[in-house]
Amino acid sequence: MNWRVILLLVLMGLVIAFGISLYEPLSGVALSASTRFQAPPVETDGYARAIEPWAWQFPRDYGAHPAFQTEWWYYTGVLATEGGRRFGFQFTIFRRAISPLARESDSEFRSNDIYMAHFTVSDIKEGDFYHDVRYSRGGAGLAGATVDPFYRVWLEDWAVSAEDDNANKTHIRAASADFAIDLHLYQMKHPALHGDGGLSQKSGEPGNASYYYSLTRLLTDGGIRVGDQEYIVSGFSWMDHEFSTSALGDGAQGWDWFGLIFTDGSELMVGQIRQVDGRREPAFGGLTIEADGGTRYLNAADFSIRVRDTWRSPHSGAEYPAGWEIAVEGDAGFSIQVEPMQADQELHEASIIYWEGAVEVSGDKSGAGYAELTGYVGSMQNRF
Repeated sequence: MNWRVILLLVLMGLVIAFGISLYEPLSGVALSASTRFQAPPVETDGYARAIEPWAWQFPRDYGAHPAFQTEWWYYTGVLATEGGRRFGFQFTIFRRAISPLARESDSEFRSNDIYMAHFTVSDIKEGDFYHDVRYSRGGAGLAGATVDPFYRVWLEDWAVSAEDDNANKTHIRAASADFAIDLHLYQMKHPALHGDGGLSQKSGEPGNASYYYSLTRLLTDGGIRVGDQEYIVSGFSWMDHEFSTSALGDGAQGWDWFGLIFTDGSELMVGQIRQVDGRREPAFGGLTIEADGGTRYLNAADFSIRVRDTWRSPHSGAEYPAGWEIAVEGDAGFSIQVEPMQADQELHEASIIYWEGAVEVSGDKSGAGYAELTGYVGSMQNRF
């Protein structure tokens, strides 16, 4: 379900609160500004809402949807060298609208959007977890999302770029001081639509939903750098794209999300929204994707997620689930065990602390993927 954009909205709010992105510099005038560490209330009036199933059209819908308040493009993968050394990566770019009505301006710096990028690499052999965050306004070419002439989403020199008209081949490039990726991804299946034709409900309230699709099997090759060492890697990646103007329902504590790629050619997305009172939000479900690309929607009652182990963070002190048994019911049901590839994949320097990392699958199916765990360091209520 991928609410990872919301994890960074507080940081975006710092910029929004002071109005930096709307500021038009005056020629010859020295300016100074300071931010206030306070996020304003989230206002949704005037933005489009996720109410009815979307009329999808690709490659158009790989791009931005500025009528909606929030949007994100999320890539993860588990890759390995020829010798079997494994790495996980996450590369996500977020868009956050400041106002439902963009103002005309002669300034190239004026923008109605703030962009954020989050980039991580897990070095499984060494147990090292690298992470970095950037943000910028959408003006002056600093960041953006387009499909003209090709699909491209970028923040400065971190970018996902299509290599053909239909975006069947894409290139991700991002580098920080201690780690980098340079990867080529090849689409092997059509976009998988979540929920009702891509309308993914997050609670029972109409409009409290996102438009959500995934590219669940992207053949991937290229390079990963950790420290001063370069590694040639290959494997599979997963892509999520969501856009909406609403978040969690009242009473939500946090969520657990899984995007899993199996060796039999199928994939699985399941998740659960945890309520403050300990219940599970029944509106959100999952999706199975078969080897031929066919999908089956899973209601919340169609699967279960049972915690098998826990891990306590030395950074935040939070206790996270650290091993699960996931059972999918029905004639084509199965049971799998999911384990973190390394314990410490907590983004403890983010504005909201959460765990997101590479996991391994065994049981009736085998494979790998990513898990995301939020709400274990304070409630997510009133945070967006």
